[in-house]
Amino acid sequence: MAKLILTHEVSGLGAAGDIVEVKNGYARNFLLPRGFALTWSKGGEKQVEAIKAARAAHAHATTEAAQAQAAALQAQPVVLTVKAGETGRLFGTVKAEDVAKAVAAAGLGTIDKRKVELPAHIKSTGKHTATLRLHEDVSAVITLNVVAG
Repeated sequence: MAKLILTHEVSGLGAAGDIVEVKNGYARNFLLPRGFALTWSKGGEKQVEAIKAARAAHAHATTEAAQAQAAALQAQPVVLTVKAGETGRLFGTVKAEDVAKAVAAAGLGTIDKRKVELPAHIKSTGKHTATLRLHEDVSAVITLNVVAG
């Protein structure tokens, strides 16, 4: 088992600044090469504090602010215009970055693309859903209206 300090939020594992123990292969082949984690050391406590301070600066100040944004996001569908064929099949797929840009374009606030979770690959036009993690305790399920453009 490898002991690591997460530098980014990893779904199902933890948030930035958390100290986790994972299997050696997962650490060596996924987390460390992608920069999602650093190896833990006794001197790493300063790094943990710096990561948590940066995370707090980027997060919503309170749970109430995150809940207010979640209510605004869930109130109306987000329209996402993409290139598609005549049958409605997309040229490519919808990415988390596309969803984050569409939310910002709709005037619903800025969302970090790493906070967007798509349930499956979106490869056709129509209505789809996505989950946005706004705070540790608050997530919003939004409706995406994917249209050809």
